[in-house]
Order: sequence, then structure tokens, then C-alpha cells
Amino acid sequence: MKDNATHVLILDDEKNYLLVLQSMLADAGYMVTAINDPVMALDFLDESEVDVLVTDMKMPTLSGLQVLETMKKNYPHVPVLVMTAFGSIESAVEIMKLGAFDYITKPFSNDELLLSVQNAAALAKAQLRYRLLYENMQARFDMHEIIIGHSKGIEKVLDMVARAAPSRSNVLILGESGTGKELVARAIHLGSPRKDGPFISVNCMALNPGVLESELFGHEKGSFTGAVALRRGRFELANGGTLFLDEIGELSQDMQVKLLRVLQDRKLERVGGTEEIEVDIRIVAATNKDLLKAVEDKSFRDDLYYRLNVVQISLPALRERREDIPLLINHFMGKLTKDGALAPKKFTMTALDYLTGYEWPGNIRQLENIIERCLVMVPGDTVDMPDLPPEVRDEELQLKSAIDLLPVKLDLAATLDRLEAALIRRAMAKAEFVQVKAAALLGLSKTLLQYKLKKYSIGH
Repeated sequence: MKDNATHVLILDDEKNYLLVLQSMLADAGYMVTAINDPVMALDFLDESEVDVLVTDMKMPTLSGLQVLETMKKNYPHVPVLVMTAFGSIESAVEIMKLGAFDYITKPFSNDELLLSVQNAAALAKAQLRYRLLYENMQARFDMHEIIIGHSKGIEKVLDMVARAAPSRSNVLILGESGTGKELVARAIHLGSPRKDGPFISVNCMALNPGVLESELFGHEKGSFTGAVALRRGRFELANGGTLFLDEIGELSQDMQVKLLRVLQDRKLERVGGTEEIEVDIRIVAATNKDLLKAVEDKSFRDDLYYRLNVVQISLPALRERREDIPLLINHFMGKLTKDGALAPKKFTMTALDYLTGYEWPGNIRQLENIIERCLVMVPGDTVDMPDLPPEVRDEELQLKSAIDLLPVKLDLAATLDRLEAALIRRAMAKAEFVQVKAAALLGLSKTLLQYKLKKYSIGH
């Protein structure tokens, strides 16, 4: 058994079925407790730490729904998987509305159950990490918005946020569009001594230079046509707190000079004004551009770059943290169905395979959009591969996306690896993760395919 193995509690009144499940999960490396009495299982939970609960629906003393209701009330952090031989749209919706992580209709394949338990275990691990983070850093890091994920890339980001937040240093966040740069900026603010002060956000690309200057620095009454009253800018509004400058790489040279002066002197003048106004702010900036290259090209000032780049946090693209995708799907499902306007749906294993294998050029923002589209447009309670948008399920579009996202640097080995990994993911999804079939599609031996699956960390 693996060290620190996930503890799975199985609850089913059929003892033979219980033994089969126990053996299968134990072979997969889980620590398993099997109980055939719901009352005994709830008593066991009072005395023991459990990471995931798998429960049958139909049992003589307590039903699976009653167990689920008790779990949500007393152990809300434990993901619950419900097994039922009486699957229907109505029961599935009821189960998911009550807060089940997933439901599985009997009979099911071993792979289906193992994937669901794996995803639930990942969620439990992430939730534990966040609970410990809150407890250990509550005094200085009251993060109300959660950065979802347990991948190495996200763990590194969380560690850097925790280290940088208590300081006064400016922070530069780098990452592609849609990777969650503003969320990280808010986490830095909430973890800082300035958390009770304002958090003010400005998108430097959304405003033209003339409007941006007034937005940042404010203006005096009568300073230009339409300035009918004094207006305080974002710097003043952020006094005592944090100013988040998104898309900082889009600033004009003139605006860069003015921003640099404020960073150096902590003073500003409103447009049309002569009075110097002192401000106490922390700057968190973000960009999807290569600012160092912009410095070399003379389109971005080097002195401003080094003022902003005291602490640098780089966010991984979603395709670089694929193991977080099931967690993010579950998070967005809960967020989008919270008000009851949309009903939760179950994503089949094949649909999850395609979603996990997609390259995600739009990153997390694109994933949320697709989940919402599926909830709105897909009839019934299940989302399967044909229900996914063409760009996710079409092999040619998928491969084109992988090529479009190749790095600019001409690194032949890295480029070939990237393309090979994309082709293998497509073949595995098309073969429903049957390695022999995928190997045949790719023209490889099963042994060579297994080596490449390990090399690229592909698989369940």
C-alpha cells in the first residue's frame, strides 16, 4: 500500500459486492474500509478520517440519499459517490442537487468507478490543502476566492502567493489570457496587511490612452471637455490597498513614464491639476506578453519593468496542468448550478477524456464557457463526447490547436514531443483508453505506447 494512501469508505449491504469493490480499490493503491451497515458506517466516520465515501443507494436501514444528506451536514469536505441500480434522470438530478460528487449506475465498468474515485480523491486532497492553508495562515491570508488545483504548477503558485502576500513588494504576474491572473492578484491582496483596504482593478488594454490617464490619475473639474466635476482616479481610490494593473504590456510610452513617476515618488497629479497627491498603494501588474522581450525591443521601459518585477509569479496554462481539469469542471458545475437555474449534469468518462486531452488555447475561461454551454444546451442529465463543441472533439481541429500553441522558439525536440503527445492523447480518447486499440491506430507496439504514455504522463 502507498504511503499516505487515500482512505476510501465503501458502503453496500451486499457483502459479495462489497468484497469485490474492496479488492479492486485496494489493488489500485487505496486504503479501503468496507462496511455493509449504514448506521455502523456513520458511527465509523465519527471516529475515523475518511477521504472519499462510496455508497449504495438502496439499503435496508438507511438509503443512500439519507447517508448523503448526513454527509453534507456533518462531513461536507468528504466527496460522496452514489451507486444505484435504479438509474433515472430524476434520481440523478436529486442526487447531484443534494451534493453528491458523482453517481454511477450499476452495472458499471471497473475503469468508470476507478476514474470517479480518482477524481473524488483529487478533490479531497485539494480541499485538505486549502483547509490547512486557511488554518495556518488565517491571521494574514484570508483568501475568500479559491485557486482551484493540486498540480505541481498550481502548488508552486500558491506557495509564491503565500510568500509574497505579506510583503510590500510589487508583483508581476505572467500568464496566457484566461489563466486566472486577477484571481491570483486578489489572493495576494487578501493575504496582505492591506486586505482591509480596497482592491482596485484596471484593464490597461480596455481603455484608450487618453481615457486611461484620467482613469488612473483622475481629473480636475474643467480640465477637458466633459470634465464637469472633479474625479478621483484609481490610484487615489486604491490608497491604503492594492492596485491591479492588468495587461500592463499595453501601456503607451507616455503612460509608462507617468506610472514610473508614481511608483518612484508615491505622488501624482490629477489631469489638469497642479497639486501633488500622496498615495500609499501596492502595485500588482499582469500581462500575457513577454515583457523582457518588449524591454529588449525598446517598447517597454526597462526601469519600469524592474520596478514592477520585484516578485514574479508565472501561471501555468491549463494544458500544462491537465490533472486539475476534473477539479475545475466540478467547481464550475457547482458555481453554475448554485442558484438552481441550471441542473447539474454528469460527464461521461469519454467526454472527460476529450476535455482533459484538449489543448485549451483559452485556458480556464474557455473551460468555464464550455461547461456552461453544456449545462444550457445538452438535453438530459449526461454530457457525452458528441455533446462537446467541435473544437474539443474534432481530431483535426485538436491537432491544429496543438500546432498553433507551439512555442515561438525553434526547438525541434520539444516541438516534436508536443505534437507526439497531442496525437497520442487523441488516439487514446478515440480508442476509449484501450491501449491495444490506441497502439493500432498509431501504428505502434503496445510496449512502445506504454513507454510514451509514461513519458508524457497520459492516462487515467
